[in-house]
Amino acid sequence: MTVSKQSDYIRFAAISMVIIVVDFITKKWMLSLLFEIPQQIVITSFFNLTPVWNKGVSFGIMSSHPEIIRFIIPVVALLVILYLISQIHLQQRMQQIGSAIIAGGAAGNVIDRFLYGKVVDFFDFHIGGYHWPAFNIADIAICAGVAIMIYVIIWPSSKLGEE
Repeated sequence: MTVSKQSDYIRFAAISMVIIVVDFITKKWMLSLLFEIPQQIVITSFFNLTPVWNKGVSFGIMSSHPEIIRFIIPVVALLVILYLISQIHLQQRMQQIGSAIIAGGAAGNVIDRFLYGKVVDFFDFHIGGYHWPAFNIADIAICAGVAIMIYVIIWPSSKLGEE
C-alpha cells in the first residue's frame, strides 16, 4: 500500500472515530440530562432537547417492527461501512471525507442498537405544532456525509471534489 493510500485509510478512520466519539459523548450526556428523569429542555421557540428512543430507522420509520430493525439495520449499516472502506482507493478526497462521516454516523447509531436496542435521539426542531423527527449527532453526520457525496457527484470538477 502506498503512503498516500495508507493516509487515505488513516484519514477515514480518524474522521469516523471523531464522529463516533462526539456522538457517544453527547448521547451519554443527554441520557443523564434528559432520559434518567424524563424531561424536555426548551432552548428556543423552535428548538428543544427532548428524550426520544427511536426503535425504527431514520425518522422513526418502521418503529412498529423493532424486532426486525434491531438486527437487520446494524448488519446493513456494517455492510455499508465495509463497502465505503472498500471504495476509498477509488474516491476523490472529498468523497473519502463524506464516506468517513457517513461511516462514523452509521457506527454511532449501531453502537446504540447494541447497547440499548434502540437509538438515542434528542434534537427536536419544530414550527408551531409541526415537529421534525428527533435526531442526534450520528444522524447529522450521515446527512452531512451524503450531502458531500451528492455535491461531488453533481459537480465533479469543482475545487471541493479535487485532491
